[in-house]
Amino acid sequence: MQHSIPIGEYGPLGAAMAGAVEKCVHCGFCLPTCPTYQVMNEEMDSPRGRIILMKSVLEGELALEDVLSNVDRCLGCLSCVTACPSGVPYGEMLMSFRSLAEEKRSRSFIEYSSRMLVLDTLPSPTRFLRAAKTGLHAKGFHKALPQPFQAMLALLPAELPNTRSLPNLYPAKGTRRARVALLVGCVQQVLWPEINWATIRVLAANGVEVLIPEGQGCCGALALHSGELALARSQALVNIRAFPHAVDAIITNAAGCGSGMLEYPLIFAGTPHEVDAEEFSSKVIDVSVFLDQLGIESPPGLPRELNIAYHDACHLAHAQGVKMPPRNLLRQIPGVNLVALPEAELCCGSAGTYNIEQPETARELGQRKAQLIRDSGAELVVSGNIGCLVQLRTQLTGDGPAIPVLHTIEFIDRAYRGDLLKPRS
Repeated sequence: MQHSIPIGEYGPLGAAMAGAVEKCVHCGFCLPTCPTYQVMNEEMDSPRGRIILMKSVLEGELALEDVLSNVDRCLGCLSCVTACPSGVPYGEMLMSFRSLAEEKRSRSFIEYSSRMLVLDTLPSPTRFLRAAKTGLHAKGFHKALPQPFQAMLALLPAELPNTRSLPNLYPAKGTRRARVALLVGCVQQVLWPEINWATIRVLAANGVEVLIPEGQGCCGALALHSGELALARSQALVNIRAFPHAVDAIITNAAGCGSGMLEYPLIFAGTPHEVDAEEFSSKVIDVSVFLDQLGIESPPGLPRELNIAYHDACHLAHAQGVKMPPRNLLRQIPGVNLVALPEAELCCGSAGTYNIEQPETARELGQRKAQLIRDSGAELVVSGNIGCLVQLRTQLTGDGPAIPVLHTIEFIDRAYRGDLLKPRS
């Protein structure tokens, strides 16, 4: 059975899609910055091509089934939004279209099972830790599993790091300059718990009291960008209710989470929760932006000059428009030499669950990014998103010399403590 999606029936989501369709003039500025277009060289796998396809479904000229493969191949990296001279809100259209399409599409058993496993497991640190431990034991026979499950296992480290419980309150050192609440993430707590501890220590060192609200949960970004709007809304409501109002900011240290939380007003538009969503999102800010605006105490200098590549996480650079604050913070550390990366606007291939759902394209993009980092002469690479960090670590420990990977705030924390990784000799 063929399906179309009448745009007028979906209120704010329909309006968001209509706005994107009307603004796109098909100029082609998005093409050089689109990862899938660069890899596949197909017009229908570019942003303007996908807009035409989605528009055709909304107007009844094409069936939904005719465009799903092209829309599914989009990473949602939003590099096209940065490049677009017309201000097309492509991200809003993609998210809205996927949400509406998910209500009508059918999936194979393997596709559905892997998707539900991801959406059920990743938002829960407890379930994810249990699954990750099981996955490490299964690595020996992972090639016997369906491809989506193979892709999940490939992203796990050789062993999981030790975790420590986070406090509900971490006091500021010296005079208190601000009071914030921290979103601690889901996967991040299991795969890279040091990021949250580094965030707390750096904030506290600069006079910021940090609250970690009990009852917080997944930000909803994975569900939202996968088209599961109802699940994303339920997860968002948990956080809207859990986080206190009496804070100066709601801090995120994962670009994907921050981007998802900034979309709460869109997903609750026209609902009774719209005002609460707007108030919540108005306080959401990436830790790099918050510290850059606050002003930090410069860490001690490095023993010698260190060549560092800063990788722009897509949902920080493109979705949130944040490029300079992380670089400003890094440049305050004497001895840091930031090396420029070619094709900095191109996604590394992580993109939420993309490296599970589209592993071949994700791997090609990851290898391309890793080679560019190696060619830059960087001795260490930093970024601001857990998905990027896992992808870069996986690719940079493959062929060629291994290059250490750290979160931006983790690097700053180590600089404060004089505990940086030793660079290559």
